[in-house]
Amino acid sequence: MGTVYIVLYIIGCYFIGNIMTGYLVAKWLKGIDLRKEGTGNIGARNAGRVIGPWGFVLTLAGDLIKTAAAVQLAKSFGFSPALQLASFFMVIVGHLWPVTLKFHGGKGVACFIGGILVFDWRIAAAAAVLFLVLFAVRRSLTVAGLVTFLAVPVAHYAFHQVLTPAILLLIISVLVVYVQKEDLALRLTEKP
Repeated sequence: MGTVYIVLYIIGCYFIGNIMTGYLVAKWLKGIDLRKEGTGNIGARNAGRVIGPWGFVLTLAGDLIKTAAAVQLAKSFGFSPALQLASFFMVIVGHLWPVTLKFHGGKGVACFIGGILVFDWRIAAAAAVLFLVLFAVRRSLTVAGLVTFLAVPVAHYAFHQVLTPAILLLIISVLVVYVQKEDLALRLTEKP
């Protein structure tokens, strides 16, 4: 595939990220704008609070699938791991700051999970084990999840001993953690 097509695909991944599942599900199931309900976030957790279990499940599935599909498509095009991660990154950016919703997006958790599952299922499995251990100790989904995200690039480097993908994963992980800094700060001050 030529350079122009690769660049167009990676830019297109931003618009894949703009498919805001929570917003669409809330409109479809309840006729409401999820940005104006509950916490104002358009992710699965708020969708579950506002709409109920179906809101959670559909939003989670949609956000997982859009990133997973973008990374899988990059793989099927024969993109290098670095280009697969560039596609992953752009979906996350599109989800966090969608032009379609005036740059008011989600937090990227489900997107991150979907992307890492397809990019390297072994890293995803190791991350799942770490998450369960941390959750058992801390009893906080937020803390366990965000620490796990930051551990993903370390796990990738440990498995593959290749620096560039690990650095790209670190950038994606830090971005997802950064947008949740207020929630993380609140959880870190709670007693276990």
